[in-house]
Amino acid sequence: MAELPPVKIRFLGLNDLAGLLRLYRFLNPRDPVLAEESPDVRDQWQAVLRDERLSYFGSEIDGVVVSTCTLCIVPNFTRSMRPYGVIENVVTDPAYRMKGLGTAILRHALEFSWTKGCYKVMLATGSKREETLRFYEKAGFKRGVKTGFVAHPDGQNPS
Repeated sequence: MAELPPVKIRFLGLNDLAGLLRLYRFLNPRDPVLAEESPDVRDQWQAVLRDERLSYFGSEIDGVVVSTCTLCIVPNFTRSMRPYGVIENVVTDPAYRMKGLGTAILRHALEFSWTKGCYKVMLATGSKREETLRFYEKAGFKRGVKTGFVAHPDGQNPS
């Protein structure tokens, strides 16, 4: 396996929208394509960046964001008012998979969560593939601790 160039894991910012949208095409190929230039898309991205509870992390190689995940830290009134985290939208560019980038970005998000006082971080996946489930375990998540449920407004699963 060829060695990767230096990898930088960082918060995504205003100029990372195009890279994020590119990665999301790998995550949900059937989703409508969002145009970076769209005022609605730009406004939503700016709102995300202003929200201190949301963190979009990216792994960058040679100036290109090649993996990402989203962390939401939720204020809480249980567990001595310690917040909890929820991770979503974990994706790595297929050309960079199986190189440890997804594991690294998830561990980074977990470490950030712990610095914010989270007592737990949850992540859900729709995948039933054993290799996907082992990937999340390798990053520090345990399966079988909670049972997850999902509801959609029309009762249908959009995936």
